[in-house]
Amino acid sequence: MSLELISLENIQEVAHSYGYWAIFLGILLENLGIPLPGETVTLVGGFLAGSDELNFWLVLGDAIMGAVIGGTCGYWIGRVSGWPFLVKVGSIFRISEVRLLNIKDQFSQNAAKAVFFGRFLALLRVFAAPLAGIAEMPFGKFFLYNLLGAVAWASLMVTLAFFAGKIVSLEQLVAWVGQFAIAALLILAALIFVPLWLESRQVKEISSEE
Repeated sequence: MSLELISLENIQEVAHSYGYWAIFLGILLENLGIPLPGETVTLVGGFLAGSDELNFWLVLGDAIMGAVIGGTCGYWIGRVSGWPFLVKVGSIFRISEVRLLNIKDQFSQNAAKAVFFGRFLALLRVFAAPLAGIAEMPFGKFFLYNLLGAVAWASLMVTLAFFAGKIVSLEQLVAWVGQFAIAALLILAALIFVPLWLESRQVKEISSEE
């Protein structure tokens, strides 16, 4: 899929033509792993609601339902077939199954946080649900945090676009939200990988001393 096909202008055209269905399906498909900008779709829906072209509550309901249903499907995909696929991918990159099991255990310890806060990060929004399934997070617990995360994320995005869209252009709003998402992703990556790098460095130093 070319970037031109998922530009802001194209998303606006689809939203104008198909309204609530475009918002619901856009967010649902992103949660299934299809490279669609669900965050932008949600902002466009909120912006159109602020322009009185769509109803605020219906846009919000669409965004929540798309996120919850998509996340639930992603969870079961990960639960049923995610681990064998992950092992195959790991073998390609020479990551042992033991190492993958350690990563799985680490994710399990923070699965609830990943599912909830992952809603606010583009990459985690796609992968948090399948990873929760792979980690065998209890479905009831997953559904609760998936629902809470979807409600919080959708409420923030739709409300932000509804009110801020009256002050700034949609293009500027999408750019600001995108910049914030990138910054948050970089901070999260640093919090995850820096401790791992320090730990591996300490292990090497201890090994060399022995």
